[in-house]
Amino acid sequence: MRVPRIVISVLFTAAAPLLEAGPLDQSLAVETGTLRDSARSQRKIDKLDDATRKMLEEYRRTLREIETLKAYTANLKQLVDSQRQEKASLQRQIEEIAIAEREIVPLMTSMVQTLEEFIELDIPFLPEERHQRIDQLKRLLGSSETTTAEKFRRILEAYQIENEYALTIEAYREELTLNGEKKPVDFLRIGRVALFYQTLDGNHSGFWVAREKRWQALPDDYRRPIRQGLRIARKEAAPDLLTLPMPTAGASQ
Repeated sequence: MRVPRIVISVLFTAAAPLLEAGPLDQSLAVETGTLRDSARSQRKIDKLDDATRKMLEEYRRTLREIETLKAYTANLKQLVDSQRQEKASLQRQIEEIAIAEREIVPLMTSMVQTLEEFIELDIPFLPEERHQRIDQLKRLLGSSETTTAEKFRRILEAYQIENEYALTIEAYREELTLNGEKKPVDFLRIGRVALFYQTLDGNHSGFWVAREKRWQALPDDYRRPIRQGLRIARKEAAPDLLTLPMPTAGASQ
């Protein structure tokens, strides 16, 4: 009857490890679950950390953009203020120009009139050219297509031309009425001091008497000096001394 006891003992011994492994598996299962939960928690923490870093970077980028916008806005404000000041300055200049134009128009009219009167009182050289210049200025003053600046420039130009006559000598040919007859003659202008004429054949010469406003014939002795003066004025001869009659202070205008 020993056989049954041995079998029971073996069965008991074999079953014992199975009974003892139950709590360990449970512990392992719990530990494994805990690790899985920790891993999930860590992944969540990592995700939150990444999101936090992104939000921080976004916040810093936003701050930089705000600072940039502040600087840009401040610069724009300076530009706007500068443009406002420039606009105000331009407006004042426009108003001043309008006032100046109202004042300069009568001035230009007076300048042209004065120049015309001066030419009438001056020795009568180049009369047609000079009077034509005055007529052009008068028409220019009445033109609506010409700017005030251009009108003023042309008037000053005419004054400059008249001023230069006093510093030069000139020879030109025009007709002159002598003894009721028009004849082509050569004129010799010496600054604004004296004006001489000589007929083309060289037989008659004379000069302008400003005080009496008439032409006076000159003796034959002055034919050669006048002829030489004409050659000098035309740059056909070198400058030289000329013996010619000149108006005295008492004979001036």
